[in-house]
Amino acid sequence: MILIDTGPLVALFDPKDPDFKHCHLVLKGISEPLYTTEAVLTEVLHLLDPASQGSEGVKKFVLERYVALLPLDIADIERAFELMDQYLDRPMDFTDATLLVLAEKLRTRKVFTLDENDFSVYRVKRGHRHYPVHIIGRD
Repeated sequence: MILIDTGPLVALFDPKDPDFKHCHLVLKGISEPLYTTEAVLTEVLHLLDPASQGSEGVKKFVLERYVALLPLDIADIERAFELMDQYLDRPMDFTDATLLVLAEKLRTRKVFTLDENDFSVYRVKRGHRHYPVHIIGRD
């Protein structure tokens, strides 16, 4: 399973995005299921023009289950806030924190993101150990 961040979702559905072609090539190479959070979807729909084909494309992508939205419970939100406090020097936003929470919960380290600067620093906790994120789509 692979978690997908805001950047690739915007790029996949906005032909004017400089990463449009790159993200389509990466997506073609992915055979594992994609997951994301409601925070990511909110950010994507905020960044795309609500009346655009891109916005409609994202909605269809979600509704046709090419990507699964996984809800977070209160313990997950608490963990997201802990991560935001832990990475205050970056700073980590709530959307990124929810992806890390999901990574910990689903026991994966794979994230399709364009935000290499931040995700190369983040660590996924498993027990007492912390592991680097495996960034999908890295050049």
